[in-house]
Amino acid sequence: MFRRLTSYKPFLPAAAILFTCLLSGNMLHSQVTKIVGTVTDSVSGKPIPFANVFFNGTTIGVSTDFDGKFALETAHPSDTLVASSVGYKKAFAAIQRNRFQEIHFILAPDNVNLPEIIIVAGENPAEILLRKIISHKELNNKKEFSAYQYEVYNKIEIDANNISEQLKDRRIMRPFRFVFDYVDTSTLNGKPYLPIFLSESLSDYYFRKNPRSEREIIKAAKVSGVENESVLKYLGEMFQKYSIYDNFITLFQKNFISPVSDNGLFNYRYYLIDSTWFDGKWCYKIMFKPRRKQELTFTGHFWVHDTTYAVKSFEMRIAEGANINFINDLMISQEFDLIDGRYWMVVRDAGIGDFNVLEDHNRTIGFFGRKTTTYRNFVLNQAKEDEFYSSPVRVIVADNAYKKDETFWVNQRHEALSKDERTIYYMVDTLRNLPAFKTWIDIIEMVVTGYWEWGKVELGPYMSLVSFNAIEGGRIRLGGRTTSEFSQKTRYHAHIAYGTRDRRYKAGVGFMHLLNSNPRRTIEGDFRYDIEQLGNSPNAFREDFLLAAVFRRNPADKLSLTREFTLVYEHEWFQGFSSKINLIHKEIIPVGEARIEVFNGDGELFNKESIQTSEARLDLRLALQENYVSGDFDRISLGTKYPILGIQYGYGIPGFLDSEYEYHRLSFGIRHWFNIWGIGWSKYFLEAGKIWGTLPFPLLKLHPGNETFILDETAFNLMNYFEFVSDQYLNFYYSHHFDGFFLNHIPLMRRLKWREVTHVRGVMGSVASGNMEYNKFPLVIHTLHQPYFEAGLGIENIFKIFRVDAVWRLSHLSAPDINRFALFVNMQFTF
Repeated sequence: MFRRLTSYKPFLPAAAILFTCLLSGNMLHSQVTKIVGTVTDSVSGKPIPFANVFFNGTTIGVSTDFDGKFALETAHPSDTLVASSVGYKKAFAAIQRNRFQEIHFILAPDNVNLPEIIIVAGENPAEILLRKIISHKELNNKKEFSAYQYEVYNKIEIDANNISEQLKDRRIMRPFRFVFDYVDTSTLNGKPYLPIFLSESLSDYYFRKNPRSEREIIKAAKVSGVENESVLKYLGEMFQKYSIYDNFITLFQKNFISPVSDNGLFNYRYYLIDSTWFDGKWCYKIMFKPRRKQELTFTGHFWVHDTTYAVKSFEMRIAEGANINFINDLMISQEFDLIDGRYWMVVRDAGIGDFNVLEDHNRTIGFFGRKTTTYRNFVLNQAKEDEFYSSPVRVIVADNAYKKDETFWVNQRHEALSKDERTIYYMVDTLRNLPAFKTWIDIIEMVVTGYWEWGKVELGPYMSLVSFNAIEGGRIRLGGRTTSEFSQKTRYHAHIAYGTRDRRYKAGVGFMHLLNSNPRRTIEGDFRYDIEQLGNSPNAFREDFLLAAVFRRNPADKLSLTREFTLVYEHEWFQGFSSKINLIHKEIIPVGEARIEVFNGDGELFNKESIQTSEARLDLRLALQENYVSGDFDRISLGTKYPILGIQYGYGIPGFLDSEYEYHRLSFGIRHWFNIWGIGWSKYFLEAGKIWGTLPFPLLKLHPGNETFILDETAFNLMNYFEFVSDQYLNFYYSHHFDGFFLNHIPLMRRLKWREVTHVRGVMGSVASGNMEYNKFPLVIHTLHQPYFEAGLGIENIFKIFRVDAVWRLSHLSAPDINRFALFVNMQFTF
């Protein structure tokens, strides 16, 4: 919550937000004929599902869905559109070519006396075909190959939608008025839209099953407004894959149940509606819809080959009312073909989503995201030499990927760009050169990143400009860092702060030097003389973050003053495995009423005005197939489906830079998240550690507490700072997110789309006798003579962004100055 994760600032995100704030118009500009509409019964007024809608004299047509709706888009229409259905008279409508239009057919019943038909009860033929598809999955799923490779052409477009006339003439839009010449209308839901971003990439993808290896070489790329290698990686094949044969299709970190899932009959109803020759193969068309509301399911159709029972193609959209945020509509489709006469492979993959902050809102500016991927030049079961797969990086961007001329693209694109797509490059380049546009981009980036860009430096973070705590009183902080315009290899940062109560100046300065971006190799150095909350969790707020001071349940009176020098070398050996070598010298100075009291060898108690230590530490991290998005210097993990393992070993070096202590510390951690069928997803964290050596309590394991009312999933939320200390310990955390599994089935709660979550956390540990005898612990510090537990129940997705948790403390209930129960809030943006 509110944490700035990266300095990643490509054109696309800021431009997208800007158009959300600015845009509106309804001018049409199209090179194809687009038609949306409905087919209904003239007597009952009810929609007619499975009706045929086609251009007269052509084979171009579609079937209506379960609600009688249809959408058509073609560059080769005839002058007349026809609607027909068994038992109804045909209806005809004249159409206008090369524009968007809505046509609503009303079919009259055809009063023809049909011969009597006797229907005998039996199994649904669509369900028979479904069972055949499931039993043939292993033969038809490309994952079963020993190796394969192909060429991938990928195209992604982002459009601002809900464009209206109302704001077009406002002063704020005057510098951007020319963009309205490019407004078009979507057949997904009839919304007018303006293309604002287009990317293309051409790559070669390689897969080997045993040992498992993947490589993708992006050999050409063209991106409007972005020249960022990290962005290019996500335009290729490896980060956008799913399979209809999987039981669950993961979209936006949500598990949607596949219509050909092994348990599909429990979640869907199936209807056999057609059979015909499809690319020279006899196929059956099956339509499906969910059995229940608000589950993560689809509605749509697929064609299945009558001999191999392979899915020939499918088109489906997220079921209406599915419990997912910011997505008003999403349609995905794939086409398969037989390669080498034996293997079914995806040859075309497409999708379009309608994204909006407000659900089903036709007035607020939103976005269409479009993706089209095509595949060709397949080579199956012919693995490369081992050396080919030995590269430490999985995605390689060719040095000249950006430098391909238009002749190359005309010859190598799998499909030509439309006129609208070609104009996007021109429009975006023009926008980028407008001073007014640059000003808006700067404002939006400041809100998102927390820093204001001023030439070659960024000033901030602004949420730490003013804060307060019990030690410093009022705190004023000024800081900043350099940008990639100053140096693309080295970033410097510095800050200075002053407390009105302690009347002390604090400061910090440091650098990061990027030796290599892929694989990542960095050197960092920092000096910091400032206050610090010892025992903070990894996700805790900065000590001077304003909201941390506002939402506290205890005064911030357990802070320490630290003087710290660090030098870190990070080495990524291959994607998902990295190491860090850390050299740390730290002095801890008690402030306020805090004391560090220890016994000397003669049993005399004395107060230490400070403690100094020097440590060399090795960090190892393994996260197989982890994906990242990178900025100029920082990067964000997008996670992995495998457990993430971490090991830390540190050695305290006595005598080095006046270090007072020798010790060894070792810790091991594992974290993972996983889906549990259709009832949500879980995540867990497990950590064990031990410290060898006789040390004052600040150098032991201070278990992370939380003295704010903002939920921290990496801390013990009802544990106070400094409450428990150990030198050997085991802690765990487990949570399960039901994603509305229960509340979706309560009629009055269903519309709220709230989601349930439950969690439990615990720790057990001890302090060795040597450390017990050496330390005189302050009264607030205790040892874990029995394990500590807390548990909580929460509701998330309140107004789509808020989460409220009720947390109970389950042990150590007799300790003074504790909360046995509290409510916590958090803010999160999830689909």
